[in-house]
Amino acid sequence: MAETLRLMAVHAHPDDESSKGAASMAKYVAEGVEVLVVSCTGGERGDVLNPRLKQDATLLRDMGEYRRHEMAEAARILGVQHRWLGYVDSGLPEGDPLPPLPKGCFALTPEQFTVDALVHVVREFRPHVMTTYDESGGYPHPDHIMTHTVSLAAFHAAADPERFPQAGPAWTTSKLYYHASFSRDRMRTFHEAFLARGEESPFAEWMKRIAEEEPGARKELEITTRVECGEFFETRDRALLAHATQIDPDGWFFGVPLELQRELWPTEDFHLAISHVPTTTPEDDLFAGLRP
Repeated sequence: MAETLRLMAVHAHPDDESSKGAASMAKYVAEGVEVLVVSCTGGERGDVLNPRLKQDATLLRDMGEYRRHEMAEAARILGVQHRWLGYVDSGLPEGDPLPPLPKGCFALTPEQFTVDALVHVVREFRPHVMTTYDESGGYPHPDHIMTHTVSLAAFHAAADPERFPQAGPAWTTSKLYYHASFSRDRMRTFHEAFLARGEESPFAEWMKRIAEEEPGARKELEITTRVECGEFFETRDRALLAHATQIDPDGWFFGVPLELQRELWPTEDFHLAISHVPTTTPEDDLFAGLRP
């Protein structure tokens, strides 16, 4: 009997898993793939981003506890397993000059500890595929950038029996992907569709910022892999709404009707960063080259 395929998605905070790659994960769960989401931090320093909840003082007293409950519900909706890596949210520094990061946060924790912690999870779960962020973090949050650094280091270290021997037998993960769904082309496609329909576009501000960018200011990842998962977009949205403190249900993320998304862009997109198995791009499956 063929071995059950396993996918590990490493994210910075609870809610990241529901906004990046969630429909793909739900699709793979439905196919019988084992999926594990790893949250590097508890999201304790997140702001209340839902206007309907901003006046709820109880949220501010223990944001971490609320986010643990939200994550449990999102994992249930997606059908995935979940693991906390156990580090504290670094917060998003703002101001000029930027303030220092808080002591003890994830982004300041020495990599010898954070990589060790993730190697333990990799060797226990033994994923065939890992997903995470590219070196930019997807956006310049210190936890996202550190998540990339730790994920890439653990991907390599878990395969080396001389590194972190206390973490269990070495395991080589076959493929590593970076999320690439928030591409300019995807946003432009939806933006132009709204204009063609004579409707106001929820991506107008995005398009304005992109137009004002200096040439080459932001690197676009090459999309190597497009996973068709339109039938799971509703599951993705329900999982994201489970993170009630972190998402505005009336915001831009839900501004495109599902039928239009399925028509114009029915995939979640990834960049194949490393593969230890033969594969040919473009791919339509994160497990290309691994299926019997």
